[in-house]
Amino acid sequence: MTCAALIVAAGRGTRAGGDRPKQWQTLAGLRVIDWTLRAFLDVPEVEHIMLVLHGDDIDGFTAPSGVMTTVGGATRAASVRAGLEALTDMGCTRVLIHDVARPCVSAALIRLVLRALDHAQAVAPALAVTDALWIGDDGRVTGVRDRAGLYRAQTPQGFDFASILAAHRAHPGDAADDVAVARAAGLDVVIVPGDEDNLKITHAGDFCRAAARLTRTERGAMDIRIGNGYDVHRFGDGDHVMLCGIKVPHGRGMQGHSDADVGLHALCDAIYGGLAEGDIGRHFPPSDPQWKDAASHVFLRHAVKLAAEKGYSISNMDLTLVCERPKIGPLSGAMQAELAKISGLAPSRISVKATTSERLGFTGREEGIAALATVLLVQV
Repeated sequence: MTCAALIVAAGRGTRAGGDRPKQWQTLAGLRVIDWTLRAFLDVPEVEHIMLVLHGDDIDGFTAPSGVMTTVGGATRAASVRAGLEALTDMGCTRVLIHDVARPCVSAALIRLVLRALDHAQAVAPALAVTDALWIGDDGRVTGVRDRAGLYRAQTPQGFDFASILAAHRAHPGDAADDVAVARAAGLDVVIVPGDEDNLKITHAGDFCRAAARLTRTERGAMDIRIGNGYDVHRFGDGDHVMLCGIKVPHGRGMQGHSDADVGLHALCDAIYGGLAEGDIGRHFPPSDPQWKDAASHVFLRHAVKLAAEKGYSISNMDLTLVCERPKIGPLSGAMQAELAKISGLAPSRISVKATTSERLGFTGREEGIAALATVLLVQV
């Protein structure tokens, strides 16, 4: 048996917004039409693909290898018939008819419909209606409708090729979908389970929903990484310390090759660690004189930029400063705001807190300050 996919893409729908028909708009880095074609090209059981385009679009479209094109009609039913007629010499025994506006269709659903066609003339995926149904008028509920036996139709809808071709040739006018044409011709249509991810782009907000599904599918499981950072600097001569980019008056300064901002250094190490990119010393070695007395915000900006270049966004940063003095609590808000300014994160995604070591150890003896940082990275 030979299977073809017929993808209907001749519509001019405007409900999705934009300056072009929805099939030509960008979705997660590709056009909607590219995602839909890719879904069927990735299923070897589909041997032929016929793309039905509007007459205004066909000359400007370069079809991928393995994709044929033809011009559609004034209605959806006319476009489907045009596609079927164009396939008549291909020796097809089965055809899957699919709306281009469903770019999230999975290989699993395509194969499910194909398997069901082994024992049926017509197959359609659908989802049972589970929400209550109302009848409304002028913004008010005027009645209710029984949802028992109601389904939300999806595509691809699969058919015996000769049967659906004959049905379309005999069908007058337009139809909501090809199941309607098939039933008018007396064909028995088998329902198989649909897929909630197989949404149809109809309104502008559907692009975001489809993009989320496509990027999740492309990546597989969401890639989440956690990085930890720890840094210590000892006190030395001076009249202030730099903490989280803030100049804090103090009776002593901090010793270090750069400005010795222990908070920023710990955050950098947390980001680098989550990226498996070593620590701050790998990127800004203390042996390099150009970083002598450097402001540490340079290091944090580099770490944030590197995360973005590797495809990660920083979900949140949590920093703990360990010292007896200076007192961090009154300054934590200013530090949070400065970290937001440096990193580009919202202040609500940044935590700055402090604790003492109960007079134990080097921090308890006020010999220095320690910092611990945790950062969550999410692939985008």
